[in-house]
Amino acid sequence: MDTILFPARQSTAKESLAAYRGRGGYEALSAIVDAQAPARVIEEVQAAGLRGRGGAAFPTGTKLELTAKAQAEQKFVVANGGEDEPGSFKDRILMEHHPHLILEGVTLCALAVGATKGYLYVNRTYAAAQASLAAAMQEAAGKAYLGRGILGSAFSFELELFRAPTPYVAGEDTAALEVLEGKDPVPREKPPYPVQAGLFGKPTLVSNIETMANIPRIVLRGAAWFRGFGTAQSPGTMIFCLGEEVRRPGAYELPLGTPLRQLIDGCGGGLRDGKAIKAILPGGPSTAFLPATCLDTPLDHQAMRDAGSILGCGVMELIPVGRCMLEEALKHAGFFAAESCGACPACRMETSTFQTLLRQIKEGKGTPMLLDQFDKVAAFNRGKGRCSLIAMAAAPVLSAVRHFRGDFEHHLAHGTCPPG
Repeated sequence: MDTILFPARQSTAKESLAAYRGRGGYEALSAIVDAQAPARVIEEVQAAGLRGRGGAAFPTGTKLELTAKAQAEQKFVVANGGEDEPGSFKDRILMEHHPHLILEGVTLCALAVGATKGYLYVNRTYAAAQASLAAAMQEAAGKAYLGRGILGSAFSFELELFRAPTPYVAGEDTAALEVLEGKDPVPREKPPYPVQAGLFGKPTLVSNIETMANIPRIVLRGAAWFRGFGTAQSPGTMIFCLGEEVRRPGAYELPLGTPLRQLIDGCGGGLRDGKAIKAILPGGPSTAFLPATCLDTPLDHQAMRDAGSILGCGVMELIPVGRCMLEEALKHAGFFAAESCGACPACRMETSTFQTLLRQIKEGKGTPMLLDQFDKVAAFNRGKGRCSLIAMAAAPVLSAVRHFRGDFEHHLAHGTCPPG
């Protein structure tokens, strides 16, 4: 795959239309349009085994197929670049530097499912990304890659750039649809799912920016080529974000199945202060903490599940030895309590209860039996919300208690963090 390796502070110019075409850009779209074979897009993506890169890892080919089979006079495609996950910047980098790759991916998806209108749902703070995409849309339309009669065919596709709000929940697929309809960012009850009744009640494909950026290469080079990277169950590559806690922060594209240690030490250069790692949050605040004994876990979906977490959106948070995991759990509990949209009573109750219990333990109020309440609260509320935020809020707290119980017990006994 065309490897993307961007240190966080590197300023790389937007790839021009000429440069993109020079490396095979828009050849996949031309081939599908010329052959009048939109079903081939779905077939190749299904055979490739591409899974969503936004966090849920849902099979992209299945989502394409379900949208294509839905019967409606109008369908939509939404490329989700809300990217409100703290610490994540992979989609921003793709939008800023490789806009034509995204535009071709979105257009191929539209052709495959029979959509005539699409939206680029871009975080409103991403001014450079918006400018890059807007300029690329003009370039693409000028060469008949977008708009009416694409490449001289009967297929027309109108694409609009939309400035998305920044609340965390606004990046959830159905909340994004609500925003596009002019409403508040509140997730919808499901079913129906967007592929059945999405934007304005019409079948809608909603997919993450990085996911769509994979599709032109898959269609052009074939499923077997894509499966030449990664593992049998997790084929392809994925972009992982490392923050300022490492010596070389940046976004690194690696084959799935690469050991976690290679990303952290080989790419990131290890922790900036030279300390050892105590805990890893492998996919953003919505995932479960792993202890340092999991540093050799392969970065693939099954291996991460077996270890007790998930890949999520690939943004890594590394906790050094010497940090208190109660403080880390409280930080994440506070984040979810603040970011919950408040639509579901169960979510309001769970997020506020986690925060209250953690504050109580921090002050040394209670007995070790209090630590068992977290599992009970999570079990009582499991599956009761409109979206997955309930599960997201529980994951870091439950895993912190499970793997680092001693930190919590020290607070209960002394009302302070453990020494060091």
